[in-house]
Amino acid sequence: PSEILITMASNFGELVLLLGDHHLPSRTTSIPEQFQRMLVPHKMQHVICTGNIESPQEYERLRELVGGGSNVHCVAGDYDIFQQQQQNQQQQQLDEYKVVNLGQFRIGIIGGHQVVPWGDLSALAMFRRKMNVDVLVCGWRRKEGVVEHDGGY
Repeated sequence: PSEILITMASNFGELVLLLGDHHLPSRTTSIPEQFQRMLVPHKMQHVICTGNIESPQEYERLRELVGGGSNVHCVAGDYDIFQQQQQNQQQQQLDEYKVVNLGQFRIGIIGGHQVVPWGDLSALAMFRRKMNVDVLVCGWRRKEGVVEHDGGY
């Protein structure tokens, strides 16, 4: 049975943790237990984050989930204390938007606060076309889901 599970997992492809508006520790002190159990190091190969990480410790925790390296793809959120700390320390800053290639897809990542009106599908589609991506991952709406609109996601 374990051989079957390994074969199934290898055929599944790479797993991506997608999160945004993390707001740890300012708005909550911890991740709910039911999610915490899934956050096992090396289970996922990539992390995509739409911002508001808020601390270098949380960013490092995301890096540890995927074994460090460059597989943590984060952009700056509008409340990123982490971003402000980096600016004060003259360290590398998080980008306002980012494009990554995962498999056959070009994925654009934005915090969402850059798109006006906020959450407007036409404005998001225009941003997606401007970034020339297949999938636009956008935070800010405080709403999860996948929407197909105007030839993209």
